[in-house]
Amino acid sequence: MSLDEYNSKREFSTTSEPIGKISPIGGNNRFVIQRHSSRKLHYDLRLEIDGVLKSWAIPKGPSLNPADKRLAVRTEDHPVSYLNFEGTIPKGNYGAGEMEIWDFGIYTVDGMNNVSEISISLKQGNLKLFFNGQNIKGNYSLVRTGWKSGKEQWLMIKKKDEFAVNGLYDAESFTDGTENFTYPKNLRPGLILSPMLATVRDKVFNDPNWIYELKWDGYRLIAHISDKGVLLQSRNGVSYNSKFPILVDELKSLDNDVILDGEVVILNEQGISQFGELHNYPDSGGILRYYVFDMIYLNGHSMLNLPLLDRKSLIPNVLEDLSITRFCDHIEGMGTTLLEMAKKSGMEGIIAKEIYSHYAIGTRSENWLKIKLSNSIDAIICGYVVADQGETFSSIILGKKEANGNLIYIGNCGVGFGSDLKYDLKRIMSSFETLNSPFKSSIKLKGKKVIWLRPKLVCEVNFREKTKNNLLRQPVFKRVVNWEEPVIDSIDHDNSLINRDEPIPRGGSIKEYVDVDGFKVPISNLDKILWKESKKSKYHLIDYYLSISDYIIPYLKDRPQSLHRFPEGIENEGFYQKDVDFLPEWAGSLNIYSKSSDREINYLLCQNAATLLYMANLGCIEINPWNSRKYSLEKPDYAIIDLDPPVTKSFSDIIIVTKVLAELLNELQLKSYYKLSGSKGIHVYIPMGAEYSYEEVRDFIKLICIVVEKRLPELTTLQRTIKKRNGKIYLDYLQNRRGQTVASTYSIRPLPKAPISTPFLLEELGHIDSAQYFTLNDIQQRILDVGDVFSPMLFEKSNLEDSLEELEKLL
Repeated sequence: MSLDEYNSKREFSTTSEPIGKISPIGGNNRFVIQRHSSRKLHYDLRLEIDGVLKSWAIPKGPSLNPADKRLAVRTEDHPVSYLNFEGTIPKGNYGAGEMEIWDFGIYTVDGMNNVSEISISLKQGNLKLFFNGQNIKGNYSLVRTGWKSGKEQWLMIKKKDEFAVNGLYDAESFTDGTENFTYPKNLRPGLILSPMLATVRDKVFNDPNWIYELKWDGYRLIAHISDKGVLLQSRNGVSYNSKFPILVDELKSLDNDVILDGEVVILNEQGISQFGELHNYPDSGGILRYYVFDMIYLNGHSMLNLPLLDRKSLIPNVLEDLSITRFCDHIEGMGTTLLEMAKKSGMEGIIAKEIYSHYAIGTRSENWLKIKLSNSIDAIICGYVVADQGETFSSIILGKKEANGNLIYIGNCGVGFGSDLKYDLKRIMSSFETLNSPFKSSIKLKGKKVIWLRPKLVCEVNFREKTKNNLLRQPVFKRVVNWEEPVIDSIDHDNSLINRDEPIPRGGSIKEYVDVDGFKVPISNLDKILWKESKKSKYHLIDYYLSISDYIIPYLKDRPQSLHRFPEGIENEGFYQKDVDFLPEWAGSLNIYSKSSDREINYLLCQNAATLLYMANLGCIEINPWNSRKYSLEKPDYAIIDLDPPVTKSFSDIIIVTKVLAELLNELQLKSYYKLSGSKGIHVYIPMGAEYSYEEVRDFIKLICIVVEKRLPELTTLQRTIKKRNGKIYLDYLQNRRGQTVASTYSIRPLPKAPISTPFLLEELGHIDSAQYFTLNDIQQRILDVGDVFSPMLFEKSNLEDSLEELEKLL
């Protein structure tokens, strides 16, 4: 790993490219694809590995078509700072020409758990990658095929998945049409609108104050149209521009600035919507239609507070005579008539809407009602039966929660999946796998290999009828249902928080997101005051963790998190949360069996800046990771001695204890690292390298504390009971138990001045006069001045056997 070749090729006095410096290995797994218009136009793929960017030149650019096998020539390593480089490389310089960022985001490597494994796979010439970018998404193989003229020749191959396309793919002409889109000013710039939703009703009714529309079975899309472009957004904020480019082109012809709400469908020859055909569009048969049933904004005016019929009356004039886009008509007062027509036509049902109702963004309203014809149920996917052949499954195992909360088995479903859909669903289900059945009662699946899932994934299933045993007869899979997220109120937002002058104002039911490394992170209530004394809000909390993410993530990644939440601010009582639910699909988690609770607990894993931001939005002022990681849960990476003083104790006494402890650790030839707790005391870390069990580490640290107590009997104690400590500093070795946590390096503490748990060097103790010496106001300058003095601790280990021999002599 070296940047010598990179530096030797560049004259930094004449180019604005960053000087090559190796960065700390943080495992952030970022990537960038840069469009490089030099002597020959090509695209540069760069993967963050081992503190540098491993780079390949791709002459034709990446493709989303699995049939394309794109040549990728390995080039010199680049510095991590090149992730953000755009601009002109002047003539006479290596690579002279225009460089612009074409795509960026996060990648993962299949089966690779840590940096060293990824490096080994790279050396072997076979990387299986999953990209989560703006343009490039899904599974790829990057395979070395040989050498030519001294350079490594690789192939970049797209795998068949939900993001793959079958047609021609040209990176040069590719655009999803969103890059220049601007939002109407009086609907708040940069925000994505979540649609109004209907409540399910079993029976139809007639009412002159209601209108009735056919229920189209397709994708709900909000279309934003202005003179800057067209943006098609799903109900969850996903762009569908690249999925339906023909619709985008048609909507560009509209003369109005407008936001439309409707359903994209594929119709058969009889005019019936075919939901399954949408998945394979544009390769599927049928006719594409976009049925518009509502309008939210028109030419500078919000229509949210207009009655429904007034909003609908303007839609035909706006749409003019478009081909794909059609007005969704309705009838007034006659629900039973339209439902009967829908039944004869083979439609799914109807939608009833109150004629005076306003448009309620992001709300499931009783003013809109959904009345279905077929028997359908939202069932929980509790597992799947492994297929005898192939890589997918033969059927999914369905469950339903009863009124008392018990989960009951309602049958298996093996019909309704295309081959592509099976592949996609298998990939989704894999992230929910668990060892134990979620059912309390055993179910009979003799001779079949079953993979159980945590009961989080919900799907819609049609069925003929129910048996006496409450099983579904002839169930047919329809779709995966997006489950609600009751914990937070959120919206899509593309702007960075770092340069924002003031918090985003709250209002209505609009949901907000911030884009972090390609992930959309829900945020809410940014103006909520969390520190009354210093008037710091949730905005300041989120802004801090976002700006510090590169430094704190290495201490959090792969470690189960105990969430210490203060949603109402530090003056109110906080609470710990271990079991997490309703996570975004990009957030990682880990099931760990708890003996005390006799159940599995689903811990959040903070793998990236997006998850850190998600935690901060939940009010996690303090970050508390385990001492061990997911692939070595029983063996901690470090030991901790918590020097815990009483409130009345002078910090100078803590310094004395710290120095005596440091001398002892030096005698034992143990490396040690130190950080202010951010509260009262000091945390001393000793690297263990996941070589010893929690019990072995705890017992060893207890012996060290016994020696310290012998040397400083007037200042220190091992007495756990506070009343019996007699004002002494408690040498807390019990932090070295499985599942025990302390505030992370660079964590904020929920105290009035927002202190930070900050690493320091022993020689700094002369001027540090408090465990709360560094705060939210000065921590960033501190890191700029000295860097991260703690980082080597994560890559070192100790030999306890040798140290124990020396320690026994001192007891």
